[in-house]
Amino acid sequence: MARIIRPWQVLVIAVAGWISREQDSVIEYLREENRVLKQQLGGRRLRLTDAQRRRLAAKGKAIGYRVLSEVATIVTPDTIFRWHRRLIAEKWDYSAKRRDSGRPPVMKEIADLTVRIARESPSWGYSRVQGALANLGHKVARTTVAKILKQHGIEPGPERGRHMPWSTFLKAHWECLAATDFFTIEVWGLRGLVTFYLLIVIELSTRRVHLAGITPNPKTAWMMQMGRNLTAPDGVLAGKRFIIMDRDSKFCDAFRTMLSDCGTEPLRLPPRSPNLNGYASHCTSSVRFGRTPGWRHLSESLVPCCLTGEFGPGCG
Repeated sequence: MARIIRPWQVLVIAVAGWISREQDSVIEYLREENRVLKQQLGGRRLRLTDAQRRRLAAKGKAIGYRVLSEVATIVTPDTIFRWHRRLIAEKWDYSAKRRDSGRPPVMKEIADLTVRIARESPSWGYSRVQGALANLGHKVARTTVAKILKQHGIEPGPERGRHMPWSTFLKAHWECLAATDFFTIEVWGLRGLVTFYLLIVIELSTRRVHLAGITPNPKTAWMMQMGRNLTAPDGVLAGKRFIIMDRDSKFCDAFRTMLSDCGTEPLRLPPRSPNLNGYASHCTSSVRFGRTPGWRHLSESLVPCCLTGEFGPGCG
């Protein structure tokens, strides 16, 4: 007696066939995608990390050699199974529990303390730093002190005392230091897009930022007016001994000479050293790109001033 196929069985067979065709289409697409990616390499060897090899080995072993022969396109099935054998071997060689050979490293607490002592006492040599550590209960060899300081780029005692780091100089002169820089804002006007230059001055001790002026043409006459405004009795630079600036040509010789005559010495940075004027550079970047809500509000409020072309006394 022939077996009768029920309607639900026909439905299950149809769904299974549809799912199988769908999976075949997905696999064929992924294989073609891998071929395209290999063509993009232009014949160069594909470089895989150990973690990527482990993932391919685990997945390839699960689907078997026969299926790999049909779908693998990056490497051959033999290569994937060789990776799997290596993965199994690594499980039993206890490499994860193997300790590093050689002398153990110096404790981070001692290394940090050594660096701190050397930086706070620039004239101290290796032996004196070693003695200070001994007074604190840390018995460290002189060669270890030298190695730690060398790793952190700190020079020996005599040389370290002659060269004052830039950060130390700034902290020692906070109250009498200011920095200046330019940044730009693009404004749509009647004649198209116009670039306006904004001059700021920042007091390093308080991080207070002063907007000195706005102009589309920062020429010598405008810079001289800015210098008179900044060095006035109630100006930003009143009482400041130094002002940090980059080598922008807008900071012309006449402008720097005026500042020097008024008692504020310009400190021009070496070429290509924006980090030495980091406070002013960070401020200008924050205003330009609106990294904080306060700066974004300031940037938006400057647009009406730019449209009129005037800001502050003597600006235009």
